[in-house]
Amino acid sequence: MPELIFPGPEGRLEGRYHPQPGIPDAPIAIILHPHPQYGGTMNNRVVYNLHYAFHSMGFTVMRFNFRGVGRSQGEFDQGVGELSDAASALDYLQAMNPNSKHCWVAGFSFGAWIGMQLLMRRPEITGFISVAPPANMYDFSFLAPCPNSGLIINGTADRVAPPKDTHSLVGKLREQKGITITHEEIEGADHFFRDDEAHMKPMIETVQGYVRRRLTESTR
Repeated sequence: MPELIFPGPEGRLEGRYHPQPGIPDAPIAIILHPHPQYGGTMNNRVVYNLHYAFHSMGFTVMRFNFRGVGRSQGEFDQGVGELSDAASALDYLQAMNPNSKHCWVAGFSFGAWIGMQLLMRRPEITGFISVAPPANMYDFSFLAPCPNSGLIINGTADRVAPPKDTHSLVGKLREQKGITITHEEIEGADHFFRDDEAHMKPMIETVQGYVRRRLTESTR
């Protein structure tokens, strides 16, 4: 998979780019990693698995390191700069794929929070995946209204982002008209879906099932 260095708001950003050869109008997806100050990088297992899950469904996919992570320049910026980084990454991905008709954003933990903010700014995003959104740590009230339907997925044994807070977030979003928020839980999974067979695999399969369904709906 080609390594990528592309311009961000605070200098160079490091990414991985995985195109669909010979399919100029393939859907595109951007994958956002967890908290940079707690070891989050684009090579996090959840992010890596999401990346390949989207690619196997026919998406051209990009993941990248937020500022100050890996070879990305800059310093952690409490989410403000990271949102700008995500916007720059999406700009780059769109410039490389001008014929794409579908654009998705997927984020894990802190990346889910950034992804939902990106959704508010970019009307061209057609769907989202939020894995273990930390609704206990961050304010998601900016989703008023949430502009698009998407999937929120978490583990029932998540101690970092407790399920009760996720349920509360889902409940608020479901009050909004015109969108459908799908909520799935992986029984026994912790925040990181550590057990590959019992937790990671079913989580990824749930994501793929949801995305495939949405793609057929929107192409009818």
